[in-house]
Amino acid sequence: MPDSHFPYLKGQLVAQLVAFFGDDVRRITHALDVLHEAEKLLEASCDECDRELVIASALLHDVGIKPSEEELGYNDGKTQEEYGPPVARTLLESINFPLEKLDIVCRIVGNHHSPSRYPYPELELLKKADRVVNQRDTSAGKS
Repeated sequence: MPDSHFPYLKGQLVAQLVAFFGDDVRRITHALDVLHEAEKLLEASCDECDRELVIASALLHDVGIKPSEEELGYNDGKTQEEYGPPVARTLLESINFPLEKLDIVCRIVGNHHSPSRYPYPELELLKKADRVVNQRDTSAGKS
């Protein structure tokens, strides 16, 4: 797939993310920061990673937070993994994300806080990017 496709994919997913989270700027900013970190890692060390999977997983990895908080009144890693995949699926389907990759993104979203159940290099890259951003935010007092 040509590189010119990726900014369009990012734009579509960012628009979906903003519409989904609304005025929750903290969650939107976190997703954008994780995407930025994931793309740096992708360029530096993940030749076998699929760029579309990285972009989609990075931007949508925490979408389970909102339905978890709405339904349960809280969120944690377990609830994010439970509530995230159906939301990610809906958002990805709305932009006609490649069907052959949709289940993989949902598995990654549903496994980004647990020991890896899937051998996807994109999952490991997401976990690393999320960890870097979370550590940086904690150090800066943003947690």
